[in-house]
Amino acid sequence: MIIVTGATGQLGGRIVERLLDRIPAAGVGVSVRDPEKARSLVDRGVRVRQGGFTDPAGLAHAFEGASQVLIVSVDRMGEEAVRQHRTAVDAAVAAGARRIVYTAHMGASPTSRFQACRDHAATEEALAASGVAWTSLRNGFHADSGLGFLAQGLDAGEVALPADGPVCWTAHADLAEAAAVVLADECPRFEGPTPPLTATEALTFADLVALAGELTGRPITRTTAADDTFRAHLVAGGVPVETADQLLGIFTAAREGEFATPDPTLAKLLGREPASLRTLLRERLAGNP
Repeated sequence: MIIVTGATGQLGGRIVERLLDRIPAAGVGVSVRDPEKARSLVDRGVRVRQGGFTDPAGLAHAFEGASQVLIVSVDRMGEEAVRQHRTAVDAAVAAGARRIVYTAHMGASPTSRFQACRDHAATEEALAASGVAWTSLRNGFHADSGLGFLAQGLDAGEVALPADGPVCWTAHADLAEAAAVVLADECPRFEGPTPPLTATEALTFADLVALAGELTGRPITRTTAADDTFRAHLVAGGVPVETADQLLGIFTAAREGEFATPDPTLAKLLGREPASLRTLLRERLAGNP
């Protein structure tokens, strides 16, 4: 049985849907913090059990009988994130899983300027030490993050963000389909980290602003905010200081080129070109998720 964690989340939910396109529901189980949110999966024949990364006993029950476990990384950064990932890795090993698949990030490195990438590198170390076969999906930067930053200035006609660099903005839907392909063994098996799973181009926020102006027909400018100004603005809006520093790390890492190199591996896994940022932005402007 393939067990997917975080199956009610934005990425995990999509992965389960694409996995059900490929294998019978009886071969899929999910580990979720709130089983009520996954009731529709129960109705479709998926095994739903409660399990969270802070509950080793719950994970032991949720992972029971697993042949593979997909660990969807948590939506936080820092030591607590790595601790939770290690708990999930240990539970998968104890359950007898023959392979662990993990959703990481392109640029994962202990020396990254972005905290999440340092966390992913630490989790990959735990996977390498687990004694179980493992695959780390080094996903391209989620396009939703770029579109979220962009949206904050579209109405005002000015997008004020720190200096950045090119980023391979990549759709959740494409990354989910790739994960399902890997889990269903529909591709040559990756051992350890995959190549970066990215869309086919890397764009700066100046590029995104130009696209937005073209698609909306409105004048939109991209201005550069000093790092300290950006951090102070986030904190003034209620963002904790530590989180503000972590978000700023996206821009400092982008300036270092950590997310700048497209790779053809995702397109090969999908058997088609990944969605472009132009397409995703057009859908967002039209009000589509």
